[in-house]
Amino acid sequence: MTRSTDREDHTMNPTPPQPGSTKGRLLVAVPGLMDPNFARTVILMLEHTDDGALGVILNRPRLVGGGEAVPRWADRLAYPARLHNGGPVSTDSVIGLGRGPVGTLQGLSPLMGRVGVVDLHRDPTEVPEIDEVRLFAGYAGWSADQLEAELAAGGWMVVDSHEEDVRSPDPDGLWRHVLGRQDGVAALLGNYPDDASLN
Repeated sequence: MTRSTDREDHTMNPTPPQPGSTKGRLLVAVPGLMDPNFARTVILMLEHTDDGALGVILNRPRLVGGGEAVPRWADRLAYPARLHNGGPVSTDSVIGLGRGPVGTLQGLSPLMGRVGVVDLHRDPTEVPEIDEVRLFAGYAGWSADQLEAELAAGGWMVVDSHEEDVRSPDPDGLWRHVLGRQDGVAALLGNYPDDASLN
C-alpha cells in the first residue's frame, strides 16, 4: 500500500470500471492482516485502473468534528459528524462522500447508488440536493499492480458496497457488520476475536 506518495446498492459510474476493477466496492481486511494502518478496516474504493487504485477507510472515526475540518459543510454531515481517517496517504487533504439524486449532478461524482465524491470546494448552497456527507482525512493508495498482488495474497476480501456503509451511524462496528451480511465462511470471520490467542 502506498503510504508516502500523493495521488490525488451497486456501482453506478459514468464510465464503467475496468474488468477486474474494485471501484465502487469494498475491500474488507481479513483478520490476519496485521498492518496497523489497515487492520480490520473497510475501504470503499474510489478508483481502480491499470495505473493504480485508491479508496477511503470507512471505519476509523476521529474524535475531531468534521465541521472543524470543512466548516461550510458542517450542516450537511451525516451522524456521527466526525472527521474520519481515510488512509495514510496525503493526510492533510480531505475527501468528502455524500448522497445526492441518481443521475448527473454538478458537484457530485457518482460512485455507487446515490453516493458520490463531493466537490468540497463548492458552496453547499449551490448543491442543496447533496446531504449525508462524510469527511475523510487522507486516503489509501496502491501503485500499479500492487493491489492485485495483495488480493492474490489473500489480505483482502472484495464485497459489494451498500449506500448505508458510507454513512453508518456505527462506523466502529462496520467491519463486523459487513462481514456478517456475507455468505458462508466470510460471515463467520466477523466473530473472529480481537486477540486470537484468547480463543
